[in-house]
Amino acid sequence: MTQGADAEEAERDADATTDAAPVIETHALTRRFGARVAVREVDLVVRRGEIFGCIGPNGSGKSTLMRMLLGLLPPSSGTARVLGCEVPRDAERLRARVGYMPQRFSLYEELSVRENLEFAADVFGLSRRARQARVAEQLADSRLEEYRDTPAAALSGGTRQRLALAAATTHRPELLVLDEPTAGVDPQSRRDFWAGLFQLAAHGATLFVSTHYMDEAVRCHRVGLFSEGRRVALGSPRSLVGTLAGRIVDVDAERPEDALALLDRSPHVASVTQLGERLHVLTRDGAAGEPIEDVARAIEAELEASGLEASVEPGQGQLEDLFVDRLRAAGRDEAGGGSR
Repeated sequence: MTQGADAEEAERDADATTDAAPVIETHALTRRFGARVAVREVDLVVRRGEIFGCIGPNGSGKSTLMRMLLGLLPPSSGTARVLGCEVPRDAERLRARVGYMPQRFSLYEELSVRENLEFAADVFGLSRRARQARVAEQLADSRLEEYRDTPAAALSGGTRQRLALAAATTHRPELLVLDEPTAGVDPQSRRDFWAGLFQLAAHGATLFVSTHYMDEAVRCHRVGLFSEGRRVALGSPRSLVGTLAGRIVDVDAERPEDALALLDRSPHVASVTQLGERLHVLTRDGAAGEPIEDVARAIEAELEASGLEASVEPGQGQLEDLFVDRLRAAGRDEAGGGSR
């Protein structure tokens, strides 16, 4: 069994011990656009109260998967059930229970913050009394009160995203789907935004979030990594990073740029990243069976043989290392006609 399979088995065992009901269930879910397969035979279970992160490069199928789960796009084959509803057949019945925040800001630029929230409340069918109470609550909870009469067009990026999240949750959805909600937003605003997401999850909402930011992905209870429409990894960030044990070393070299160029060509190295004066190295799969100290010594000897003094020590894996490693492996399988 592969390390990735070990991680997935552990996650399945964890799922089996929880009482949380499945909110999203897909089986062999596939979407084609002509000859191109955007989503390929995806099996997935997301449980109530979970923050699930969907990560992958551009074109990996994340947005297409979300649109199928929302009933906005029919699958070419396979099945999907969301909150017990079969999609897209039951999409209309589902919409009152789901919130959606797309990549692009989709509210009305010329309307004020308050007017946008009132419009969202009308769309979701709140009565006048309920609408007034809910808008006041959203303004306070989302820290938008001082902007209540400000046109959306005049808001900063982080404030616009808080408004978009407030609008998407006006009807208190059971499931919230967010497509790269913090793209282009500054780090502090991203942190504040995620604090709001955790509050929603604490109150029982399930969140399905796509992101390019690894510091956001590690906040999720579980993540799925997608490449070329396939799900190539699944698990908690900690369990996935754990599969890289014995494969990470940190290099402190006198000439880091030269060391990087050499290691980039090394048969022992899968990827190397410069972090200030140090190099963060992910070794190739075969090194996983060797003691990490032996791997470090082999890389140190390789550098010294080229006249580069270096100190090489075991390092800590990061989710970004897993991301790079699995995408590299997925590309190799694709090129070699490997299993799909």
